[in-house]
Amino acid sequence: MRVKISITGIVQGVGFRPFIYRIAVQNGLAGYVRNRGDAGVEIILEGNAQSIQNFLRDLKEKKPPLAQIHNITTTELHGNNEYKKFTIYRSSDEKEQAGSVIPPDIAICSECLAELRDPNNPRHDYFFITCTNCGPRFTIIEQLPYDRENTTMHEFHMCSYCQGEYVDPLNRRFHAQTIACPKCGPQAYLTTSSGEHIKHNDPVREAGRLLSEGAILAIKGYGGFHVAASTIMDEPLQRLRKAKHRRAKPFAIIARSLEAVKSFAEVTSKEEELLTSHTRPIVLLNKKNSYALSPLVAPGLHNIGVMLPYTALHYMLFDRVDDVAFVMTSANPPNQPIVKDNEEALRMLGGTVDYFLLHNREIAYRCDDSVLRVHGARPSFIRRSRGYAPAPILLREKARRCVLGLGGELNNTACILLENKAFISQHIGDVENIETRAFLQEAAGHLIRLTNSRVEAVACDLHPKFITTRLAQELAEEKGWSLIQVQHHHAHVAALMMEHAVDALVGVVCDGYGYGADGGAWGGEILLCTRDSADFKRLAHLEPQPLIGGDMATRYPMRMAATILSKKLDVERWLLEHSGSLPHGETEAKIILQQLRHGVGVTETTSCGRVLDAVAAVLGICYERTYEGEPAMKLESSAIKGKDTLQLKPIIRGNVLDTTQMLYAIFENVGKAATADLAYSAHAYLARGLASMAVEHAQEAGIKAIGFSGGAANNQILAEIIRQTVEDAGLQFLVHEAIPTGDGGVSFGQAVVGGFFRF
Repeated sequence: MRVKISITGIVQGVGFRPFIYRIAVQNGLAGYVRNRGDAGVEIILEGNAQSIQNFLRDLKEKKPPLAQIHNITTTELHGNNEYKKFTIYRSSDEKEQAGSVIPPDIAICSECLAELRDPNNPRHDYFFITCTNCGPRFTIIEQLPYDRENTTMHEFHMCSYCQGEYVDPLNRRFHAQTIACPKCGPQAYLTTSSGEHIKHNDPVREAGRLLSEGAILAIKGYGGFHVAASTIMDEPLQRLRKAKHRRAKPFAIIARSLEAVKSFAEVTSKEEELLTSHTRPIVLLNKKNSYALSPLVAPGLHNIGVMLPYTALHYMLFDRVDDVAFVMTSANPPNQPIVKDNEEALRMLGGTVDYFLLHNREIAYRCDDSVLRVHGARPSFIRRSRGYAPAPILLREKARRCVLGLGGELNNTACILLENKAFISQHIGDVENIETRAFLQEAAGHLIRLTNSRVEAVACDLHPKFITTRLAQELAEEKGWSLIQVQHHHAHVAALMMEHAVDALVGVVCDGYGYGADGGAWGGEILLCTRDSADFKRLAHLEPQPLIGGDMATRYPMRMAATILSKKLDVERWLLEHSGSLPHGETEAKIILQQLRHGVGVTETTSCGRVLDAVAAVLGICYERTYEGEPAMKLESSAIKGKDTLQLKPIIRGNVLDTTQMLYAIFENVGKAATADLAYSAHAYLARGLASMAVEHAQEAGIKAIGFSGGAANNQILAEIIRQTVEDAGLQFLVHEAIPTGDGGVSFGQAVVGGFFRF
C-alpha cells in the first residue's frame, strides 16, 4: 500500500520530521518526510495497510508536545513501491496549503539546562544551547521552509560534533536547525558603551557581575535587546529612568528562580504555572509586605512584572552574583520598536547604557516579551507576543473570507483570519510614526507569507486620521482588497464573541479612548452586537464629560477632576490650592477656570479611563500620566487595600451612568475616609452601575451573556464586581482568555467583523 499524507499546523521547528522518521521506522514503513514551503509537512509511506494505520495512530497520540496538528489529508497512491527505507528528504519550496505557521520562540528545556551545567558536556556554559524542543523559532526564520539555510543560523557551519548529532535519529538534536556549540555557533562578547570590545573569557557572567555592581547593560536576546540593571540599587535605576524618559513606568524584572520570586512577591498556583511554562511570559504579581526591591522598579503600584530566565544566557547572568533579580526591560527609544540589530543598538542605546552584552547572530524578526496577569484562576493577556505569537487561536467555525486586521493606534498588533484560525502578530506598539508603521507593515506581510494566506479584505479602525487607517486604505487600493472599517469598541465585543463562539452579546467596553460612530470620544460603553449585522447598537454609556484642553486633559488628571467637579461646586479655590499639580501652576489653573466659565469648543468624552484619572487626582494619587494608564493603575493599587465605605448607589438617567455625583462624593469624603476606601468606592460605583445597565438591557433583549472588554478589563476590582453582578442576575459573564483585553486584541476583532459578520 502507498499513501501520501499532507499535514498542516505547527509542524516545522518542533522536532516533527525526526518524530515522523522514528514512528515510520518503528512501524516498518518506507518512504520519506519533508518540510514544504507553506509551513506544512509532506509524507510518503509504503508498507502494509495495518502498519500505515498504526503509523497514523502514533502520529496523533505521540506527537511532539509543541506540535499542533490542524489537518491531516491522506491520499492513496497507485503504482509500485519505490522506496527501500524511510528518509528525511531535503525540504521543498512548494506551497500548496494555507494555515500552517512557524512556532513561537520556546524557553530553554530542562535537558539543555542540565547540559549547560554539566562540566563534561561539550555545550557546558554555552549561552546559545538549544535543541529540537527549545530555542528561537519565530524570531530566527527569514523564509520558509524551516531549514537552517533559511534562518539566521545559515552563516554558522556545523562542526563535526554538531553534524554527528544532527544526522543521528536517536539524538534529540536530530535535524535541530539551531544546533550549535562553542566551536561552531554564535559567540557572545562584551563592549563598552561606545562599542569597544572588552576581552573576557566569560562575558556573560561578567555582565552579571557588572549588573550586580550597579552598571546598566544592553543585552541582546532572542527577539531583541533588553536594558538591564540592579533591582536593589537606586542610583542605576535613577540613571535609567532619566535616560529613557521613564519617570514612573514600571520596569519588568527577571528573577533567578521561582524561589527568588517568592521572596519578594506573592505567587498563586496559576501564576507559578505561567512563570514556569515554556512560554515564560512576564506575569504581574502582587508585592509581598516584605518586598525589599527598590521602590524605583515599580513606583506607586501594588504589583510587579516578573519573568523567569528563558535562555541559557539569562541563567548564566546570575551564576556568580547574589542578586535575586535584575531589571530586564525592552530596549526601545520612546515610541519606537524594540531594537534588534547590534549597530542599531550601539547607535541608539550608547548614551543610555554603560556596557553591551552582544552576540553575532542576527535577529530576523523582533518580538517583545508577553505580559499577563491572573484574576482568580484565570489568566488575562496584557500583551501577547514572545512565546505565543504567531501560534494561531483556533475558532469553532470557518470564516467566509481571509481578512487582515491592522488594529488601532496604541498597543497595536496585526491579525490574519484564515478559515478557523486567527494568527495574531507579535506586539507592535504605538503606531504613531514612520518606524512603527514600517514595523506593522513588515509584521503583517511576514505573517501573510508564513501562513501562505490569500487576503481578500483588510479591516481597520473607524478613525480617519489613524496611521493604521491610512495604511489599510493604501493596501486596499494597491492590492484590490475590500476595505472594512470597524468602530473601536465594536471590535472589542466582536473579538469576545468569536473567542467564546456566541452569536449575540451585550458587551461592556471600558478604556481610555475610541473613535465613536458619532465622531465623539467614547470609552465607557455598553453595546449590543450580533453576528447578523456588521453594525451594533449603543445601549448605554458613561456620562459625557468635557475634555478641557483636549489631549492635555488626558495627560494631567487635575483638568478632568476640576471640570467634572465644576458641575457641582465652585472649584476656583480648590484648583488654585492644587495648582502645583499642573505644569504651569497658577497661570494654567486660571486659564482652566476661564475655559470652564466659557466652555466654548470643548470636546466631551464618555471614557472610563478619564473618570478614573479624575478620581486619582482628587485623592492625590496621581497628577500626571507619564505612561499609558498610569493614574488608573495607581488608583487600582490604592483601592486593592480598601473597601466600599461609601456604598454609593448608581445614578442612572435614561441610559447614562452619572459620574459627576460619584466624583463629588469622593471629593466630599477626602480626609473623612481612608484614601484606599475611597478609591475602592469609586471602582465599586462604576462597576455596579455599568453591570446593572448591561444586565437590564440583556434581559430586555433576551441575551444570555454579558462580556467585559477594553483596557480597563485588566482592572481586577472592576472585573470582579461586574462578574458578581452579572452572575447574580443568572447571566453568563465572558472575558478574554486567548487575546489581550486591551487594544492588542482589536486587530482580531476587526478581522472577525470582516470574516464572520453579515454585511
